[in-house]
Amino acid sequence: MDSASRAQRRRITVAAAAADGGYAWFILLSCFLVFGLTFGVIKAFGVFYVEIHRYFETTATGTSWITSIAVATIHIVAPVASALSARVSHRAVVITGGLMCSLGVVFGAFANNLTELYLTVGFLNGFGYALTWTPTVTMLGYYFEKRRPVANALSSSGECILTFVLTPLFQLLIDSFSWRGALLILGGLQLNLCVCGMLLRPLKVTKDPTNGSDVKAAEESLDVRSVSKEDLDEVKSSCHVGKELEISEDADEWRVELCFEDPNDKYNMTEESTSRTKWTELKNKILLYVDYTLITNAQFMIYSMFGVFAALGFFAPALFLVPYARSKGIEEYQAAALMSISAVLDLFGRVFFGWVANLRLIETVQQLTATVILLGTVLLLCPLATSFSELVAFSAVYGLVFGATVAIHITVLAEVVGIQRLGSALGFFMLIRSSGGLLGPPIAGFFIDKMSDYGTGFLMAGVSLIVSALFLLLLRIMNRRGQGTANKSRNTHKDNIGQSLGEEEKEEQDMA
Repeated sequence: MDSASRAQRRRITVAAAAADGGYAWFILLSCFLVFGLTFGVIKAFGVFYVEIHRYFETTATGTSWITSIAVATIHIVAPVASALSARVSHRAVVITGGLMCSLGVVFGAFANNLTELYLTVGFLNGFGYALTWTPTVTMLGYYFEKRRPVANALSSSGECILTFVLTPLFQLLIDSFSWRGALLILGGLQLNLCVCGMLLRPLKVTKDPTNGSDVKAAEESLDVRSVSKEDLDEVKSSCHVGKELEISEDADEWRVELCFEDPNDKYNMTEESTSRTKWTELKNKILLYVDYTLITNAQFMIYSMFGVFAALGFFAPALFLVPYARSKGIEEYQAAALMSISAVLDLFGRVFFGWVANLRLIETVQQLTATVILLGTVLLLCPLATSFSELVAFSAVYGLVFGATVAIHITVLAEVVGIQRLGSALGFFMLIRSSGGLLGPPIAGFFIDKMSDYGTGFLMAGVSLIVSALFLLLLRIMNRRGQGTANKSRNTHKDNIGQSLGEEEKEEQDMA
């Protein structure tokens, strides 16, 4: 009895590739709002920092742990969010995350000490951020291909625009209702994350109307994934043992036919063979949700180390900019305006440099390296700014270069691992980067407490970013070596073909 007669066949038709338009713009809108209501809120939280620091009469390090825990939780929970999205759906995970964000901030409004703020505004809110941000960014990658750099830049600009709006709004709410009342209003605002989740619609999928719970997991793994021509070999190789995968090409789509074994068909298998098959199926089932093989990818791990050191410097400046300005005698609304100025230039930097990356004038990893080095240099110069006009200039330059950096770092990740592995790669990247996000603000706070100067926090961030650029340089070297090896292999193959053709011609002449 051949395998076909022992199998239950199920045909699933998957969209050939992302449309780069149409409903993709609604996915972009959802991602735009998610960026604003997660990282935009984190950047604007410096206004709350001043009030909480004063209310509980604690140290800079102690207060900074609130933001640090939230950022670290986003990174640590990211792989969980990726796995849940593959198992359930992106939409359900994002809606759940939105509810958790809202509850975390509302509970934080009633906190009686810093520990309770760590658990609510820090951990619970950060957990919700991870469940909303990771699936939405992954879905955006599925819907855009040719315009992916611009799409990533436009979506991340939501962080800038909402930072610009929320920073003075938070200051106004704190003056009117205290920091507790402002947190309650923020909790209501973050319910909009649930609306963002409702906008996430899977890519177009049509299926033959047959029953069978054993193919449900395969459907769910394919319902949001585009299968391009370049991905066929990888899709075939990832098919489960004991199941056949047939892929045929139509004009506009790929038909993916999965042949599942009939569980009612009994045939003899040795105990060793059964054990090996079960183990293989378990590994493939895990790979369906979490691609743990990424840790063996040297380029991915180098890029993740860049993420660790970059995270040390990414989040501290936004947290300490308002307190630094207040320590220099700048009034509260002017200090809050600095974050708004930074957000405006951040927006311009993301859109413009995302467009530049889309032109493919230079490699995106080279562009990212240049912006990271420039960002670190700008932060090292921050302590020289003492007056309001000088801080305005610093905020503008910092926002512009920060936007140029953030606009393309996800695009580089997609190029390192390939779009078909972006979901798992994004989760693992965030997990590895979590140590930097967790320790960055407290380390900066430690130096601030020791030196009694907020400027030392910016120095720490600048050094961390310059160190992170070294890993990008190493990644660039690895890419060039890989390209050289590939070109050499292709040339050798061509030479072998040419030699074979020459020998055949010679044989034909001899025969003649």
